[in-house]
Order: sequence, then structure tokens, then C-alpha cells
Amino acid sequence: MSDVQAAAFPEPDWSELGRPFWDALKEGQLTFQRCSGCGNAWLPARSECPRCLRSTWRREPAEGGATLVSWVVYHHCYDAAFADRLPYTVAVVQLDEGPRMITNIVGASPGQLRIDQRLRLRIEPQGDLAVPRFSPA
Repeated sequence: MSDVQAAAFPEPDWSELGRPFWDALKEGQLTFQRCSGCGNAWLPARSECPRCLRSTWRREPAEGGATLVSWVVYHHCYDAAFADRLPYTVAVVQLDEGPRMITNIVGASPGQLRIDQRLRLRIEPQGDLAVPRFSPA
């Protein structure tokens, strides 16, 4: 077996702050944080609001709709765990609820993508994890 085949998918953030995100995905729900003070919503998890720096926030579920902001197609893997996916599309998407996240676009070739395209959440298994990916709506 080659090193590329043996490579493990990178582990997510299992901290007290990051774990609820991954646990919710296993239950079929994408969640994000929203500031109780200014209303700002964000991903990935952090202890304070990136806008006003308050530490009072709540976790909310996303409905699954998003808009494509930007993307890049990888033809070379920089982590051996992704070698069997080449080429793959990494994108910045904006959830309908406001936060942006980096994810993969699946179910479409790069030529089918366009800025401001509507997307739909697809939670997919990845080993013992569930990961959020998006496809054209």
C-alpha cells in the first residue's frame, strides 16, 4: 500500500468549542454561532464574536441553502488523504443565515459553476465523520 492510499483524513477540531459542530453534523444538521449582542453569525467556531468581541452567543441550525461566493479546482493534492478525489472543488459559500464557510462543491463540474449560484447542503459520510458539502440547488 502506498503512502497516498494509507493517508488518513485530517481530524477536525475536537475541542469543547468545535465538537458541537461535528456532533450536529453526525445528527444531520449544520450549525453555526450567532452573537447574542450584535446578531453577527460565523463559522468556524470561536469563543468570541469576530465583529464585536462579545463572548455571549448561541448555536443555531442552518436550513441548508447557500450561495457560491468563489471556488478553486485542485488538480494536485497537498495532503495525501485527498489524492483519490482529484480534481476536487473547494469553495467559499455563504449560508442563507449569513456566515461564510469553506467547503467542497460536489455533483457539478467546475464549468457548471457561477458566482452567486444557489447551492444546497449535502452532509456526507467521511470515515467516522459527517462533513458538510454543497451541490447546485
